Amino acid sequence: MPDYATFIGKIKQKTGIDLSLYKEAQMKRRLTSLYEKRGFRNFIDYYAAIHKDPVLLEEFLDRMTINVSEFYRNAQRWEVLDKKILPKLLSNNKKLKIWSAACSTGEEPYSLAMVLSSHVPLRDIAILATDLDAGVLNRAKVGLYPERALKEVPSAVVNKHFVNEGHYYQVKDDIKKTVNFKQHNLLDDRYDTGFDLIVCRNVMIYFTEEAKDQIYMNFSKSLKPGGILFVGSTEQIFNPAKYGFESEDTFFYRKV
Repeated sequence: MPDYATFIGKIKQKTGIDLSLYKEAQMKRRLTSLYEKRGFRNFIDYYAAIHKDPVLLEEFLDRMTINVSEFYRNAQRWEVLDKKILPKLLSNNKKLKIWSAACSTGEEPYSLAMVLSSHVPLRDIAILATDLDAGVLNRAKVGLYPERALKEVPSAVVNKHFVNEGHYYQVKDDIKKTVNFKQHNLLDDRYDTGFDLIVCRNVMIYFTEEAKDQIYMNFSKSLKPGGILFVGSTEQIFNPAKYGFESEDTFFYRKV
């Protein structure tokens, strides 16, 4: 579809985001339904509108990023993190450097802070949380979530770290203060280094193999030796040695 190729080029110029690194069929389907809903006939007309209208641009950015999240998603993996991974990391260093990459609306970094708070004082917790989408980061900073986002959270944790506000739950300020939210493009921006733990879950499935390779290589360089990468439950790395990793547990990889 030549108009999609033109659209990709123009979007890269305007935003720095390279849509060619996302799986084409999925992205095209998602964006076609969006522009049709807004009354446009093709990608060229849609780009012309995005170029002029910041509200449409914001909506486009929101749609192309994946904003489905919940606390303690796949609870068994969080149990492994709590009981096996964190104690091992903390035995070497009581103040861990942690990055929640592609953090969406904040459920993941706040979950990390809650799990970690049973091991170390809150004052020793500092989590970097990044996402491409400024809109979701603003929602994450507010820290207010619908009841359904907490369905995997143990009730003791809900009582300790949330304030119930009707059908919504507010993350308490002491947890919110442990997380620093920043905008970051995994495919384009510089990666910080020296991390003990990087969590990046349920986003790699949307990238091409080439893009995944690039991101996993960058994560490996960002981790300290012995540091851990925690991925989503559909994102097993079948050739971890290629990136300098060894399997530590299912969906956890240790940098050699």
